[in-house]
Amino acid sequence: MFAPILFGLDTFGDASVDDRGNPVSHAKTIRDLVAQAQLADSLGLYGFGIGEHHREDFAVSAPDTVLAGMATVTENIRLGTAVTILSTDDPVRVYERFATLQALSNGRAEISVGRGSYVESFELFGYRAEDAFQLFEERLDLFAQLLTQLPVTWQGATRASLKDTRVWPQLETKLPMRIAVGGSPQSAERAAKLGAPLALSVISGDPTRFADYVATYRAGLSLHGWAQRQVSVHGPGYIAATDGQAIDEYWPYYDASYGRISRERGQTHIDYDYFVREVEEGALYVGSAETVAGKIARTVDALGVDRFDFKYSAGPMPHSASMRNIEAYAREVSPAVNQLLSRDQAQAQLVG
Repeated sequence: MFAPILFGLDTFGDASVDDRGNPVSHAKTIRDLVAQAQLADSLGLYGFGIGEHHREDFAVSAPDTVLAGMATVTENIRLGTAVTILSTDDPVRVYERFATLQALSNGRAEISVGRGSYVESFELFGYRAEDAFQLFEERLDLFAQLLTQLPVTWQGATRASLKDTRVWPQLETKLPMRIAVGGSPQSAERAAKLGAPLALSVISGDPTRFADYVATYRAGLSLHGWAQRQVSVHGPGYIAATDGQAIDEYWPYYDASYGRISRERGQTHIDYDYFVREVEEGALYVGSAETVAGKIARTVDALGVDRFDFKYSAGPMPHSASMRNIEAYAREVSPAVNQLLSRDQAQAQLVG
């Protein structure tokens, strides 16, 4: 029997503009995020994730605080991160904040943890980017132990040791933790060893190249004695009436966000031609509702994932455009994806 895919949203809380292109304050951008979550909740979407950044072009540096505000004005949608940079945060404080969010949301919190692809938090909080792997490994180990709710005895090189320690508040219900994977198969193996759900972040290139990661992860779960867990994939995109309109409208936002970051990193090839190739062949889900639904369905089928998280905003996109993108994704794209997948599965069964 066909199991419908779960559909979520992700945003990094990019600094926004109004409908005339004038910059709005970070504070206004954050308040608009709450309204966007309310819309997503009313449309029945599964989850809403917020990224963590520490730069002027992003309004959100404390996603758990924004999620707490959302928890008080939504009812059903799950509230999480995309991602929490565990490498430069303290696992005890992360646990305390998300246990509090879990209480406020009545059990709707989730957390995705990763090393982080931006380096600003390392210098800001007194760490070295070259220590990212060790920092993440140790903090993930401690955080996973804290989630068990048992007294923790832990020792490492990157923070103070703990002995028979419990932290508060205690959880009424389990706090789901996803491991975010962006380019390292070792991360998939790590998630399998912990029995944690896997969240694939695909922002460039052919998404199907991650099929081996999923296979490694699912095999690892079996090897370590875990039941199969949720696998999700995150992809950026934009929906409009036609493919051409979507490309024309999304390009300036993409260039101001991904293009800017790429130029800062010396990747000068991220230009308009590259952007169009990503739309046509790569990881950008840009086009009409029909086009975007077809591309999501192909990704889901190729990777064998259970959930798709649509990064609906990028760069200085106005609040009104973000709201339209959310609505089109929920009302037009999501049901079309499940119809395509259900049809393909039925046809496969007939052939078989």
